[in-house]
Amino acid sequence: MAILLALTAPIAARGGEAVPSASSPRTDSGPIESFITPSGSTEGSSGPSLRLDSSGMPSVSSPSSTPGAGSIKLPGVNGEQVPWSIVVLLTTLTLIPSILLCMTPFARLLIVFHFLRQALGLQTTPSNQTLIGLSLILTFFLMQPVATNIYQVSVLPMQSGQITALEAVTRAEDPIRHFMAHYVREKDVALFIELAKEPAPASINDVSMRVMLPAYILSELKAGFQIGTVLFLPFLIVDMVVASITTSVGMLQLPPVVISTPLKLLLFLMVDGWHLLIGSLMRSFY
Repeated sequence: MAILLALTAPIAARGGEAVPSASSPRTDSGPIESFITPSGSTEGSSGPSLRLDSSGMPSVSSPSSTPGAGSIKLPGVNGEQVPWSIVVLLTTLTLIPSILLCMTPFARLLIVFHFLRQALGLQTTPSNQTLIGLSLILTFFLMQPVATNIYQVSVLPMQSGQITALEAVTRAEDPIRHFMAHYVREKDVALFIELAKEPAPASINDVSMRVMLPAYILSELKAGFQIGTVLFLPFLIVDMVVASITTSVGMLQLPPVVISTPLKLLLFLMVDGWHLLIGSLMRSFY
């Protein structure tokens, strides 16, 4: 206790001295004076500074921020407002599946793959995700030259400011129209021209996109079903042969599909079916 009183005596002796305030002049000089400013000072600085609060204690204050500082601004398309640009972008993203089905060979490829799975007698192998992924990859392979042409004649001029977004869309229609014109049937085009009550075009390249899109998807459906039917016939013959044999020998309790499915898989693997099928599908577009 005596040691504690001896240590606290000097502090108690100075208890009556006045505590220097922020407004009293400072007599000492040092490096701290270069960045300590009184509280409430309006001097601006580019970084954080030490200030004296009302009790005379130094405090760190951050620089004042201006309205909008640090906010992320998204540039609009050709000076348009940002919300409308986002609406257009989201709308375009929702239309991508429809564009993929109506303007590319995706529908034909997927139909053929589903016919193959049914012909082999398999219900879930390959899975739907596998067939869709394979169709997407093959569609990208087939549409890559068309996408490159669209990028050169439409996207690059728009990025350089030579044309507007609407003009870019108009230019992008020509490569897609030329691609679809190679595989659309004149019968389907004539049907939709009659339904739309449009004048007869001079050539297939003069057909409007309103007529070309439904005519193309109808032609792709017919082509897919034709290829699938031809693909189904060899496996149907195997099913008929196995069914007739099992019936003739009196194996009525054994379903024919139990024997025909392994035989069809063996036949498909022996002829390298995937290589033949994919090769034939790809050559039909060249």
